[in-house]
Amino acid sequence: MAEPPRRGRRRASPALAALAVLAGTPACADRPVSPLPIRPPAPAASTVGAAAPPTPAVPETSTGTRPSRGPAPSPPPRSRTVRPPASASTALPSACLGAVRYDLVLAETELALLKSLCFATGGVLRIRGIGPGLVTVDRADLVSRSYEAGVVDIRFVRTGTVVVTIPQDGRTYPITVVVV
Repeated sequence: MAEPPRRGRRRASPALAALAVLAGTPACADRPVSPLPIRPPAPAASTVGAAAPPTPAVPETSTGTRPSRGPAPSPPPRSRTVRPPASASTALPSACLGAVRYDLVLAETELALLKSLCFATGGVLRIRGIGPGLVTVDRADLVSRSYEAGVVDIRFVRTGTVVVTIPQDGRTYPITVVVV
Protein backbone atom coordinates (compact mmCIF):
# COMPACT_ATOMS: atom_id res chain seq x y z
CA MET A 1 0.00 0.00 0.00
CA ALA A 2 1.01 3.56 -0.55
CA GLU A 3 2.33 5.50 2.34
CA PRO A 4 0.22 8.50 3.33
CA PRO A 5 1.89 11.94 2.98
CA ARG A 6 3.63 13.16 6.11
CA ARG A 7 2.52 16.25 7.82
CA GLY A 8 4.90 18.90 9.16
CA ARG A 9 8.36 19.42 7.71
CA ARG A 10 9.07 19.06 4.04
CA ARG A 11 12.46 18.62 2.48
CA ALA A 12 13.35 20.94 -0.39
CA SER A 13 14.85 19.41 -3.45
CA PRO A 14 18.58 20.06 -4.08
CA ALA A 15 17.75 22.03 -7.24
CA LEU A 16 15.58 24.46 -5.28
CA ALA A 17 18.30 24.89 -2.65
CA ALA A 18 20.89 25.75 -5.32
CA LEU A 19 18.48 28.22 -6.93
CA ALA A 20 17.92 29.93 -3.58
CA VAL A 21 21.68 30.30 -3.06
CA LEU A 22 22.20 31.75 -6.54
CA ALA A 23 19.30 34.15 -6.16
CA GLY A 24 21.08 35.85 -3.25
CA THR A 25 24.30 36.60 -5.21
CA PRO A 26 24.66 39.81 -7.20
CA ALA A 27 24.50 39.56 -10.94
CA CYS A 28 27.88 41.24 -11.54
CA ALA A 29 29.05 38.59 -13.94
CA ASP A 30 26.07 39.13 -16.24
CA ARG A 31 26.76 42.81 -16.96
CA PRO A 32 29.05 43.52 -19.90
CA VAL A 33 32.19 45.47 -19.08
CA SER A 34 33.90 47.75 -21.57
CA PRO A 35 37.66 47.31 -21.95
CA LEU A 36 40.11 49.99 -20.97
CA PRO A 37 41.62 51.99 -23.85
CA ILE A 38 45.11 50.94 -24.82
CA ARG A 39 47.77 52.42 -27.02
CA PRO A 40 49.20 50.34 -29.84
CA PRO A 41 52.83 49.32 -29.36
CA ALA A 42 55.40 51.69 -30.79
CA PRO A 43 57.21 50.49 -33.92
CA ALA A 44 60.73 49.19 -33.50
CA ALA A 45 63.60 51.61 -34.07
CA SER A 46 65.08 49.60 -36.92
CA THR A 47 62.78 47.89 -39.41
CA VAL A 48 65.40 47.00 -42.01
CA GLY A 49 64.83 43.44 -43.12
CA ALA A 50 61.89 42.98 -40.80
CA ALA A 51 58.55 41.75 -42.02
CA ALA A 52 55.56 44.06 -41.80
CA PRO A 53 53.48 43.48 -38.70
CA PRO A 54 50.23 41.65 -39.32
CA THR A 55 47.13 43.80 -39.44
CA PRO A 56 44.42 42.84 -36.99
CA ALA A 57 41.19 41.50 -38.36
CA VAL A 58 38.72 44.37 -38.11
CA PRO A 59 35.20 43.94 -39.43
CA GLU A 60 34.36 46.17 -42.36
CA THR A 61 31.40 48.51 -42.22
CA SER A 62 28.58 48.53 -44.74
CA THR A 63 30.45 51.06 -46.90
CA GLY A 64 33.43 48.74 -47.23
CA THR A 65 35.83 50.85 -45.14
CA ARG A 66 37.37 49.94 -41.88
CA PRO A 67 36.32 51.96 -38.85
CA SER A 68 39.05 54.42 -37.91
CA ARG A 69 40.42 54.59 -34.44
CA GLY A 70 40.87 58.10 -33.13
CA PRO A 71 44.15 59.12 -31.56
CA ALA A 72 44.69 58.06 -27.99
CA PRO A 73 43.60 60.72 -25.51
CA SER A 74 46.45 62.74 -24.12
CA PRO A 75 46.87 63.03 -20.37
CA PRO A 76 45.52 66.20 -18.76
CA PRO A 77 48.05 69.02 -18.52
CA ARG A 78 49.81 69.35 -15.20
CA SER A 79 50.00 72.65 -13.50
CA ARG A 80 53.57 73.68 -12.81
CA THR A 81 55.14 76.36 -10.78
CA VAL A 82 57.59 78.17 -12.97
CA ARG A 83 60.70 79.20 -11.12
CA PRO A 84 63.10 81.78 -12.43
CA PRO A 85 66.58 80.43 -13.13
CA ALA A 86 68.84 80.52 -10.12
CA SER A 87 71.47 83.19 -10.26
CA ALA A 88 74.91 82.77 -8.75
CA SER A 89 73.92 84.72 -5.64
CA THR A 90 70.83 82.58 -4.80
CA ALA A 91 72.17 79.14 -5.76
CA LEU A 92 73.20 76.88 -2.89
CA PRO A 93 76.67 75.36 -2.90
CA SER A 94 76.65 71.74 -4.00
CA ALA A 95 77.72 70.54 -0.53
CA CYS A 96 74.94 72.48 1.22
CA LEU A 97 72.05 70.43 2.61
CA GLY A 98 69.37 73.09 2.14
CA ALA A 99 66.61 73.95 4.61
CA VAL A 100 66.31 70.44 6.05
CA ARG A 101 66.41 68.80 9.47
CA TYR A 102 69.67 66.97 10.11
CA ASP A 103 69.41 64.36 12.89
CA LEU A 104 72.62 63.81 14.81
CA VAL A 105 72.26 60.78 17.12
CA LEU A 106 75.15 60.98 19.57
CA ALA A 107 75.06 57.27 20.43
CA GLU A 108 75.65 56.38 16.76
CA THR A 109 77.90 59.21 15.53
CA GLU A 110 81.65 59.68 15.85
CA LEU A 111 81.81 63.43 16.49
CA ALA A 112 85.54 63.60 15.76
CA LEU A 113 84.74 62.89 12.09
CA LEU A 114 82.06 65.57 11.77
CA LYS A 115 83.84 68.90 11.25
CA SER A 116 81.38 71.09 9.32
CA LEU A 117 77.88 71.28 7.88
CA CYS A 118 76.09 73.64 5.51
CA PHE A 119 72.40 74.55 5.74
CA ALA A 120 70.10 77.02 4.05
CA THR A 121 68.30 79.49 6.27
CA GLY A 122 65.59 77.57 8.14
CA GLY A 123 67.61 74.35 8.43
CA VAL A 124 67.59 72.51 11.77
CA LEU A 125 70.37 70.58 13.47
CA ARG A 126 68.69 68.06 15.82
CA ILE A 127 71.05 66.56 18.39
CA ARG A 128 69.65 63.46 20.14
CA GLY A 129 70.87 61.98 23.41
CA ILE A 130 72.26 64.95 25.34
CA GLY A 131 71.38 66.78 28.52
CA PRO A 132 69.95 70.29 28.84
CA GLY A 133 72.35 73.23 28.53
CA LEU A 134 75.31 71.19 27.28
CA VAL A 135 75.27 72.25 23.61
CA THR A 136 76.55 75.79 23.02
CA VAL A 137 76.76 78.11 20.01
CA ASP A 138 79.10 81.04 19.47
CA ARG A 139 76.57 83.20 17.58
CA ALA A 140 73.24 83.09 19.45
CA ASP A 141 71.86 85.87 17.21
CA LEU A 142 71.87 83.52 14.16
CA VAL A 143 70.03 80.60 15.77
CA SER A 144 66.90 79.64 17.66
CA ARG A 145 67.40 76.83 20.20
CA SER A 146 65.06 74.52 22.08
CA TYR A 147 65.49 71.48 24.32
CA GLU A 148 63.05 68.70 25.17
CA ALA A 149 63.53 65.14 26.45
CA GLY A 150 67.20 64.74 25.54
CA VAL A 151 66.85 66.43 22.15
CA VAL A 152 68.36 69.81 21.24
CA ASP A 153 66.98 71.56 18.15
CA ILE A 154 69.08 74.37 16.69
CA ARG A 155 67.28 76.27 13.90
CA PHE A 156 69.46 78.52 11.78
CA VAL A 157 67.44 81.70 11.22
CA ARG A 158 70.04 84.04 9.65
CA THR A 159 72.94 83.62 7.25
CA GLY A 160 76.44 83.42 8.63
CA THR A 161 78.81 80.97 10.30
CA VAL A 162 78.00 79.34 13.64
CA VAL A 163 80.25 77.06 15.69
CA VAL A 164 78.19 74.47 17.57
CA THR A 165 80.08 72.86 20.48
CA ILE A 166 78.99 69.43 21.72
CA PRO A 167 80.55 67.75 24.78
CA GLN A 168 80.94 63.97 24.74
CA ASP A 169 83.05 61.63 26.90
CA GLY A 170 85.01 64.45 28.55
CA ARG A 171 85.90 66.17 25.25
CA THR A 172 84.23 69.01 23.36
CA TYR A 173 83.69 68.75 19.64
CA PRO A 174 83.22 71.93 17.58
CA ILE A 175 81.10 71.70 14.40
CA THR A 176 81.29 74.69 12.06
CA VAL A 177 77.91 75.32 10.44
CA VAL A 178 77.71 77.62 7.42
CA VAL A 179 74.23 79.08 6.85
CA VAL A 180 73.51 80.44 3.39
